[in-house]
Amino acid sequence: MRILSGIQPSGKIHLGNYFSMMQRMIAYQAKDELFCFIANYHSLTSRPTKKDLEENSLDLAADFLALGLDPMRSTFWLQSDVPAITELAWLLSQQITVPQLELAHSYKDKVAQGIQPGGGLFYYPILMSADILAFGSERIPVGPDQKQHLEMCRGIARRFNKAFGETFVIPEAEIIDELGEVSGIDGRKMSKSYNNTICPFASEKDLKKSIFSIVTDSKGVQEAKDPESSVLYKIYALFLDVEKRLELADRFRTPGTGYGHLKQELLAVVLDYFGEARAKRDELIKRKDDLREQLKIGAKKANEVANTFITKARENIGLEL
Repeated sequence: MRILSGIQPSGKIHLGNYFSMMQRMIAYQAKDELFCFIANYHSLTSRPTKKDLEENSLDLAADFLALGLDPMRSTFWLQSDVPAITELAWLLSQQITVPQLELAHSYKDKVAQGIQPGGGLFYYPILMSADILAFGSERIPVGPDQKQHLEMCRGIARRFNKAFGETFVIPEAEIIDELGEVSGIDGRKMSKSYNNTICPFASEKDLKKSIFSIVTDSKGVQEAKDPESSVLYKIYALFLDVEKRLELADRFRTPGTGYGHLKQELLAVVLDYFGEARAKRDELIKRKDDLREQLKIGAKKANEVANTFITKARENIGLEL
């Protein structure tokens, strides 16, 4: 099964990125054909500076490799290193209407917030479709918020195939909702936009600061606490199996444990869980030329696949004379 997903280089990764996407993607390489890319074209919709885009892209590459992504068992590349993507996006753009694009959540949400969206944000579902269809992707892990965009991709592929003959694989969605949204330290969805994240590769000082900033109620040490409504419990439980989660819930309900103690425990758990990856990342980020080389190797493999599909699309449309 060919699996594909990407993540934008928009700053330090947080627990939401890891548990909702990165952990799952890395696990796929053991049994599936994994295609994973750094979506630097998509990140342009937030208008990053040159310095930030370059640094964030290399940081994200180091993050993935430190967490266990193996470039020898997967295809891992920088989106902008595959030129066929942008050409294919143009070819696919003829298979969707402006009214359909106006319904895209990525666009509507920004408009609803009073933000003046750029053309890139409006075009986002088409570029996403090109990312998927250029690699013959069969299954796409997405959160519930991306389900609509994947349905747009499926519609575009069907219409293209109907107009020009069988060209693209129709991808299937794998909706990632078992964990639901990963809670941020303020109780909202963990997001860089809300500045409510816990970043596993932050310094120990910053990691402690973020964990000790998790919102709690005013219950004291000798009062029972409700795990179901606790942001601290929800974040702590991410690191536990079912049995350990039940034990943690019992500790919340049993008087005698304070929030400060639980936060100190969580800090130790996070440092232990990511300890090996943190050490590996510290070494990787010192060798940026090696990171660039790994991405170039991945881009070569990705280009070979993408060029096959773009050539077939050009031939079927009539662009190859």
